[in-house]
Amino acid sequence: MTTPSPFAALPLSPALLHGVDALGYTAMTPVQAQALPPILEGHDVIAQAPTGSGKTAAFGLGLLHRLDPASGTTQALVLCPTRELADQVGKQLRRLAVGIPNLKVSILCGGIPLGPQLASLTHAPHVVVGTPGRVQELVAKGALSLKAVRTLVLDEADRMLDMGFEDAIRDLVRRTPKERQGLLFSATFPDAIRDLGRAMLREPVEVSIDSGAQPAAIEQLFFEVDPARRGRTLAALLLRHRPESAVVFCNTRADTADVVGSLTHYGFSAQALHGDMEQRDRDEVLLQFANRSCSVLVASDVAARGLDVEDIGAVVNYELPSDIDTYQHRVGRTGRAGRNGLALSLCSARERPRAEAIAERQGRPLRWETVPPLSGKPANVPVPAMATLRIDAGRGDKLRPGDIVGALTGEAGLHKDAIGRIDVFATRSYVAIARDQAAQALERLRAGKIKGRRFRVQRA
Repeated sequence: MTTPSPFAALPLSPALLHGVDALGYTAMTPVQAQALPPILEGHDVIAQAPTGSGKTAAFGLGLLHRLDPASGTTQALVLCPTRELADQVGKQLRRLAVGIPNLKVSILCGGIPLGPQLASLTHAPHVVVGTPGRVQELVAKGALSLKAVRTLVLDEADRMLDMGFEDAIRDLVRRTPKERQGLLFSATFPDAIRDLGRAMLREPVEVSIDSGAQPAAIEQLFFEVDPARRGRTLAALLLRHRPESAVVFCNTRADTADVVGSLTHYGFSAQALHGDMEQRDRDEVLLQFANRSCSVLVASDVAARGLDVEDIGAVVNYELPSDIDTYQHRVGRTGRAGRNGLALSLCSARERPRAEAIAERQGRPLRWETVPPLSGKPANVPVPAMATLRIDAGRGDKLRPGDIVGALTGEAGLHKDAIGRIDVFATRSYVAIARDQAAQALERLRAGKIKGRRFRVQRA
């Protein structure tokens, strides 16, 4: 006999249970088990939950539960710190709502042209997911009305405040009805978050999922380093441990460029991710890291929010962050879904107090090791398994992943096992190809056709 899903015991419609089944959820995470009942009862909720805890499904089911699809008004607003996280949340809401016909979810973020977003709001979406600045801009222009909002969600509220969005958030909160439901999710609870909670929530139910010390599956190693040799020590660590993928966290945007330059000099496939990049460049970097065409992502903390890559082999702290919660967030990106994880931290003498604070929080001594910095260019740098081809055609050209697979296995002569992840966007598509066959695939796609037409194809 099949064990009934715990979600079936909740007052969810058959349409939402269909979405739960479609996503393969068979058990609730702690934040879902604690937050969903009060959310579905209509209470305001303030929840402390780390990244990857399942909070999107918790607030997603709650806001979809309150929607009236027959009403042509915007009934739910979800605010996120970055476009990457907003995209991730929007996609998950669409999957949860697969059983609800004609539901419109719009993702409204900065960093992309305003025109198409204005055009998309000719017919009001039922759900808006966006960054505070862009949503505020569209509301100010009269293109988006929040007068019918039933559910307001602040996702990763602490990061939004860190990024300077507090004034925009407070303005948007004031523009929503007083009787709407408010849901605030934050990884940390500084005083500023509690102040914001008091301003937007009414007698909220408090939920706290303590991430505590990192699980035993994550091996945490610390290395004392001479600041002048930090780059060479980082390269030596990556060579010693050889993770298939690694995220190197830097405390400043300037450091990300310096670290990429250093790693590239030593032969690593590394790319930077920071807030000053154009959105298309950010998207391409994230895509190449996710599809295994780039081995090392060098990121600032804010830029890495919303990074949707489950299997990260190692996390490296190029410098220790100034607060312990940030360290926990970084380290928590490896060792997910039951896999073993690895966290490597470079620590100069002046950073020792930060390391001691981490040890105190975890309640155990740190494990210190030594590694000699590289003295020259190594010959055994690991190479990414895949390479990415960019096709200048997408959904607007009626291109589908199956069309790309057909062209690669047909005219290009590749075996399907050489083809990796395919991502199709409005005007561009990306396909990961086994690195040793990428040149052949590129040459034959350029000479041949996809879906009977010729498109520009190049290596990303």
